[in-house]
Amino acid sequence: MGGLSTSSITFILAVIVVYILFTTWLTFRLRSKSNAEFNNAAKSLPAIVVGILLMSEFIGTKSTVGTAESAFTEGIASSWSLVTVTIAFFLFSFFLVNKFYGTGKFTISSIIEQKFGKSTKVVVSVIMIGALLLVNLGNYLSGSAAISSLLGLPLMTCAIITAIVSTFYFAFGGMKGMAWVTILHSLVKYAGVMITVGIALYLCGGFNPVMENLPKHYFTWDGTIGAGTIFAWLIGNMGAIFSTQFIIQAITSSKSAKAAKKSSMYAALLCLPLALGIGVIGVCARYLYPDIDPIYAFPIFMQHMNPILSAIVATSLVASIFVGVSTVALATTTLIIEDFYVPKAKPTQEKQLRMTRIISVVVGIIPLVGVAFAPELLALSFFTRALRTSIAVVAAMGFYLPFFSSNRGATIGLAASGIGTTVWWLLDNPFGIDNMYIAVITPFIVMIIDRMIGGKKISQNDAIQNNESAERK
Repeated sequence: MGGLSTSSITFILAVIVVYILFTTWLTFRLRSKSNAEFNNAAKSLPAIVVGILLMSEFIGTKSTVGTAESAFTEGIASSWSLVTVTIAFFLFSFFLVNKFYGTGKFTISSIIEQKFGKSTKVVVSVIMIGALLLVNLGNYLSGSAAISSLLGLPLMTCAIITAIVSTFYFAFGGMKGMAWVTILHSLVKYAGVMITVGIALYLCGGFNPVMENLPKHYFTWDGTIGAGTIFAWLIGNMGAIFSTQFIIQAITSSKSAKAAKKSSMYAALLCLPLALGIGVIGVCARYLYPDIDPIYAFPIFMQHMNPILSAIVATSLVASIFVGVSTVALATTTLIIEDFYVPKAKPTQEKQLRMTRIISVVVGIIPLVGVAFAPELLALSFFTRALRTSIAVVAAMGFYLPFFSSNRGATIGLAASGIGTTVWWLLDNPFGIDNMYIAVITPFIVMIIDRMIGGKKISQNDAIQNNESAERK
């Protein structure tokens, strides 16, 4: 891919630096000053703000660059990777938002504990923390690669800058500060994607020449991806949305259950235009630049923009990186503090907030270690969603099939699913069976077997009573 001119790069860098300085100042101004504000903004956020937070969790640089890359090679059907996010948010709003909000908890592990018990909570927390660290590994890699390719900076330098700025955002801002800064990030991100769609279609002379010159499968509903993979994407996005810690945290930041449900609907509506637009960018890049590395399918169009538009698009990529990294790291930190530190240390409110910020720094640094070793972007993304899907299966069974309430069955099922899904993914999905299906089926089968062989079962009410008794002690 050809480079931008020196003057353009200088101007873009200046705009990005100003943007980072401004959003850093804004984050500090709006920073969380209590644990309640850090965890769920003390339940003060309007529905549209929470909706934007939810959308931003799933439409980050990894999804943007990765989906355009996939559309370049597989066709516009790659948009299903994000269209299924829209479908999943709609389903989430109808089936689980009210139930999650009604528990009064802001961590997925605590919600699971209400249904199954403490050992299941620990397994859920470990799986979720591991999955979220991998998510940020992908965020660091994709974001840094995009910025590195545009501005000619070393990959690791971009990753370190990402870690420093993002860690400041969530370590000081918490949910309260991040929520309002994310509004600005999301506006810039939306503008960047739509500007790129417009430039791509202009360079192609409209969409008709693209359809006439590329193979027909580029414009079929499933491309070369296939229905099985698309269905796996839907399951994965459902599982991720139904169980991801940040989603639960954001939902509980709403003022009421009704507002929480609205926020999920807003997120669905916000995701759809971006999903379709990014798919169009990918196939347009294939038509215009068939010989480039597919990873450049999105950023290559910046070469044909004036410096102002280039700066907006580059800043949108930077904003996407910061949103993605910050939301995931905030969720990871919350789980570590709430599930491991607080129960052991029983700290004062001041000490807890101080330790939260220390852990935040560690969580921000860890993914840097693996930046050079991350696999293909979209595959990593959906592997982490597969890990989280097993948690969603257990949570759904806890709410809708309460006779499967065994602590033992849920704990063993989740552990087996985590190990089995990872092994299946490392073996590159043997027999053409996606690892997503392993994540879904394993805990379900284990819990059925546990139910059939009997043994001690903890009913839903018993589990709640045990938890309340433990809290009193």
